[in-house]
Amino acid sequence: MTRYAFRLATLLLALCLGAAAGAAPQTLSAHSDAPRAFGYTVGDVVSRRIALQVPAGLRLDADSLPQVGGRGRAIELRRVELRRSLAGVPEELRLDYQVFLAPRELRVLELPVIELRFDGSPRPQTVRIDAWPVTVAPLTPADASPREGLGEMRPDRDPPPLDTSALRTRLLAEGVIAVLLLAYLAHVYLGLPWLARRRRPFGRAWDALRALPAAPDAAQRRAAFERLHAALNASAGEVLFEPGVDRFIAQRPGFAPLRDELLRFFAQSRAEFFAGAPTGVVDMHWLRTFCRRCRDAERGAA
Repeated sequence: MTRYAFRLATLLLALCLGAAAGAAPQTLSAHSDAPRAFGYTVGDVVSRRIALQVPAGLRLDADSLPQVGGRGRAIELRRVELRRSLAGVPEELRLDYQVFLAPRELRVLELPVIELRFDGSPRPQTVRIDAWPVTVAPLTPADASPREGLGEMRPDRDPPPLDTSALRTRLLAEGVIAVLLLAYLAHVYLGLPWLARRRRPFGRAWDALRALPAAPDAAQRRAAFERLHAALNASAGEVLFEPGVDRFIAQRPGFAPLRDELLRFFAQSRAEFFAGAPTGVVDMHWLRTFCRRCRDAERGAA
């Protein structure tokens, strides 16, 4: 039963193909419908259908079909669709064009000429589809109305103002916080080190010695020695005498280059307080220089 049905279907298919071959046209022809030629504006699609009658033995050259594209033109081909019969013979060609022109006045455009080439027997042939005109209208008339507000194009409306009070408040708060943080950092990294330097023993002694006159009297000279002794005692953490200089330098290596000057200071101090040195024996310039060098060593050791 299955074999009989297969033979029957094969016979019916052969009869259909024979009928189609018998009804095949003898000459090559193309008939284009006439799409609406008016009423188009920018963005509209114009569709054109072309019915083909192709004799047996001819094959369409695919390179002769229109190519999609054409950017920058007033009208652009967007789609090419070829419909074939069951036997593979081209029957209908559909072309979709889109309008990209927005004229200020009515314009006439043309759907381009199409030439399709067919290869095969008895000889290669060409069929031509003529151009077709379409009119494109402007979206708005050139002159809307002479009435006020309807003539020339009006300027753009200003954007509505936004409420920025919350944003300004936030920026102000962030600015205050930033200023406070900067002030804190400046206090920690600049103010405190500067104050600490000023409050160090030799820093205070240097301020006192700088304030003395170039030729101080005996009381002022002894006050200078007392200031320096107080600075040495504060730096050493004990009352420092000449025998303790080496121990002091071991604790404060920054003062090592000043060992000889420290010993000289103790010698001059002993002469000032216990030997009754006359005025002018003590070199006040050297004493100030010694104090400044001790201040610098103190800073470097900190």
